[in-house]
Order: sequence, then structure tokens, then C-alpha cells
Amino acid sequence: MTQRIIAFLISMFLTLAFTMNRAFTGENNPNHEITIQNNRFAAENSFIAQKREKSKLPTFKKERNNLPQPTWQGHDDAIECYYKAWELAFKNLKKPSMFSGYVSNYIDTAFDGNLYMWDSVFILMFGRYGARSFNFQGTLDNFYSHQYKDGYICRDMEQDTCKERFTRFDPSATGPDVMPWSEWEYFKNFGDTDRLARVFPCLMAYHEWMQEFHTWPDGTYWSSGLGCGMDNLPRTQPGYDPASSHGHMVWIDACLQELMDCRILCEMAKVLGREDDVKGLAEEREHLLQVVNDKLWDDKTAFYYDLWKNGEFNNVKHLGAYWALLAEAVPESRVDRFLAHLTNEKEFATPVMLPALSADHPAFSPTGGYWCGGVWAPTSYMVLKGLDTYGKYELSHKIGMNYLQNVVSVFNDTGTVYENYAPMYGADGKPHQGDVSHADFVGWTGIVPISVLFEYVFGIKPDAENNTIRWNIDLTDSFGVDKYPFGKDATLSLQCAARQSEADEPQVTITSDKPVTVQILWNNGTQSKTVTAGK
Repeated sequence: MTQRIIAFLISMFLTLAFTMNRAFTGENNPNHEITIQNNRFAAENSFIAQKREKSKLPTFKKERNNLPQPTWQGHDDAIECYYKAWELAFKNLKKPSMFSGYVSNYIDTAFDGNLYMWDSVFILMFGRYGARSFNFQGTLDNFYSHQYKDGYICRDMEQDTCKERFTRFDPSATGPDVMPWSEWEYFKNFGDTDRLARVFPCLMAYHEWMQEFHTWPDGTYWSSGLGCGMDNLPRTQPGYDPASSHGHMVWIDACLQELMDCRILCEMAKVLGREDDVKGLAEEREHLLQVVNDKLWDDKTAFYYDLWKNGEFNNVKHLGAYWALLAEAVPESRVDRFLAHLTNEKEFATPVMLPALSADHPAFSPTGGYWCGGVWAPTSYMVLKGLDTYGKYELSHKIGMNYLQNVVSVFNDTGTVYENYAPMYGADGKPHQGDVSHADFVGWTGIVPISVLFEYVFGIKPDAENNTIRWNIDLTDSFGVDKYPFGKDATLSLQCAARQSEADEPQVTITSDKPVTVQILWNNGTQSKTVTAGK
């Protein structure tokens, strides 16, 4: 009897494993079989056959001293918040369960027990600074391992099973398509060509699936509130659910994200010598650039809008429009007017910059209202990175300082960080977490005390492909960071002494165990230093 039970259990296990394996490629569901078409890039996906990682998870206690070590004169609370973010992040590290189909150790989204595509992309934006302690980037491997043979990837999956939370043609099934951006940022930090070669076909297949199934006849893209990640933003035409319906609308952020992807995938192809594979993307980019600037730009208000099915702008100013910066879609003649909304106190320059929804909208909530005014790490960081694209370093420093200081202020009162923050100060004259906001959210809020600190307060911008670091020095306090990871195996120390004024030339000390060029910029001055092994 015991042998029969064991045999039965083994049989059930093998059947389940086989079924799950087929589910990952979309071959097990009869509702999928008639729609699945082989994609040539998906056929190169090496993550599906990858064996499950079994290495031990690191702990914050053991790795704390191996992480980058920042210092900032007079701002010990910001440094304390920095380490709190890492402590929360390490608590959320997970191993792939036997039945999940995941292949890599990963960081949990910290939301509801599911792994989310959109959240993971932004979590990895700060996770790369801890890459020497844990392979945070491997989190995306678990999405690639669930790619269907036509390129589709579900955006929301249960962690302990292979269950996908949406059917593939649900308007909220996938998106936003920002994984190429995450991989490109990782490449710029570490120059990992081997990883780039592995992920490129997965990203191409996914883009082609979106192109096939998420476009209107004119080539513009659509999504839903959940699919674009901004759940309750009031942007659809009345009568359509803002969270779950595409509303027959042209979605400005979806169009701009695909524009960005076309550019990034073409850049990846240059590095990999696969230019012939992206000729169609160059054509799509040119077409989308024209459509976005001809049909989705309102010159009267100097803003990009979603377009309702009746051909009218929805006239909702939201941060999703600022993907235009990372997409390099804004003509120079329009840049200053477009950016002026970010410094307008009646729009996005609220006491806590930048709310997801402009403050002059009737649905704006001064206490957050989730996406109806909440200040969120992903959209704010996207704007900051976009400002860099257009060389607006002074503005990105100003916004970054505002955001970090407000997050640290709430941290001083609560001892933690939150999913989002209220755009307006409370009756006590202080910043607060959003009225609907998870605590201990690392989660993507780790971006603020880690990435924003390094990139927009300290001003350190890596470019491993060209073995260069751009260092915009705006602070007059003494500050710096030791054990800064750069390239495949270089470690740097970048220290700046206190100055009397921003006009004073910075006195810096740079130490590296590998040759690197550091371009230093301040006020109206600039100099370039090539560091060999030493100072």
C-alpha cells in the first residue's frame, strides 16, 4: 500500500511539473492554442530552460558593510534612512519555490504576495547598487522564464505557484513595457554584455507582442489603469472604468514607453552586433515620433495628453506624459514650456514634488488619493532620469533634494518609508505618507533614499560602457560614498570636501581599483580626471 501511495504521488508530481512547464509557454490552455504564434526571438529565450537557483540568500546584517557606504555632513538621518531601506529590501529577498517555475532568487514586490513586472523594474533601479551582495537583476529572469512562445509575458504572477493573475488578452494583462529600460540602466552601471545578449531576444519578443496586440490601426498604443500601473488615475472617458478598461483611448504613456523601447533596443542591438534585427523598430520609432507630436501634443497648454476615441484630448495633466523625456520625443522648441509645468506650484510643484496628477485637476487629492495626487517613487524617478536626458541637471537636483528631504522627514517621524506620499503638507505643516499607502515599502520606495541620494543629491551618474562617471556636484556640504560598484568588478570611493559656495571649485578625492574617467561638473565649471589604480 505504501509503495502504491509513493508511486501515485510521484506520478502526480511529474504530471504537475509537465503541466506547469507547458503552461509557461502557453501550450496547456486550450483557449490559447488557437492564438499562439511562434516568435523568432522568443525561440531564443534561454530562461525557460534555466534550472532553478538554489543558492542561499544573503542577510542585511552580513552584507551591510559590503554595500556602498555614503556620508553626508549634517544629514545623518538621510544616511539612517538609506540603511533602513536596505534592511527592508534584504528582508524581502526570496528563493523560487519548486512549483513556481521561477528560476532565480528575487526581491519580493512587498505588496500582496505577487510578483509585479512594473514594480520589479523600479525596485531594480536601486537594487543594482547592491549587486555585489545579491543579484537583484535576476528578479526579471522570473518573468522571462514565463514568456510564451509568441512573446507575451503576464505582468502579475503569484509567487508560490505558476498562476498568472490575468488572461493574456485582458486589457490589464501586461505592461507597462519598461523592462528594456531596467536592463539598459543595469548595463550602463556594469557593462554586462553577456546578460544583455541573453535578455535582448526576450525583450524583442515582448515588444513585438505588444506591437501586435496593444496597438490601434494608426500604430498608437493602448493600456488600462492597472496595465499602465497608475490604477485610479482619472483619464478615461466617462463610462469607462479607469482601472480595467482601455476605453478605446490612445494612452500617451504607453506610446512613449514603446518609443523609448525602440531607442533602447536599437542601442542594445549596436552593442550586440544585431542591427539587422531592429530595422523595423527604427521605422516604428519615426512613425510614433510623428504621431505623438502631431496628435497628442496640445500647443495651447504645452502638454501631451491621452486621446479619447472621439478624437478629443482628455485634458488630464499627469506624470505619464513625462515619459516623453526618456523617449527623447520632445522637440527642443517645446522642452522649456513642457518642463514649466514641473515648477508651477499650481500643477506639479506641490510642497512634496511631484504628484502623479496635476494639482489643478478637480480630482486632485491633497492627501494623496492613491494616483489622484500621490507622490510615487516610480513616476518621480522616471521624470528625474528624463531630465538628465535633456541635460536639465539643475532641475533634477532640485526635485531630487525636495523628494529625499520629505521622505526623510516622514522617516524621522515614523521610522520607515511608504508606498506613496501626500503632495501637500498636513495641518502640522509637515509631510506625511499618502492616505492609502503601505508602510515598510521596499518595494520601489527604496529608490528615494538610495538611487535619488546617489544620482540626484550626490550627482553621481555611471556609464560603464564608456568607462566614465559624470559627477554633478551641487552640494556645498562635505559628502561622498565608499565601496561604490562600477563596471564588472571596479570599486570606487568618491569624496568631496565642504565648500563655501556653489561657485567654488570642488576639492575631490577619488580612489579606484580600476582605471576610470570621472567628469566633474559644478556651477559653471568642469574638469575631467582619469584615475588609474589609486587616487
